Amino acid sequence: MAESGKSKKPGKEPKQKKHWFKGLKSEFNKVIWTDKVTLGKQTAAVVSITIVLGVVITILDSLVLQFMNLIIR
Repeated sequence: MAESGKSKKPGKEPKQKKHWFKGLKSEFNKVIWTDKVTLGKQTAAVVSITIVLGVVITILDSLVLQFMNLIIR
């Protein structure tokens, strides 16, 4: 690949990085973070639903496996 005719200026890159991090910090300040109580409730809900679905899938898988064993015999 051929390089473009523009030359890179060594002093310009750190300024761009500083500007990028400043913009990133600005965007993070706009985010509305949840409080600890709500975060705990939502985490508990996700974990419990995941466990329940895991158990349901395990039971269905076992039933299908038993049914397939009956058909094959």
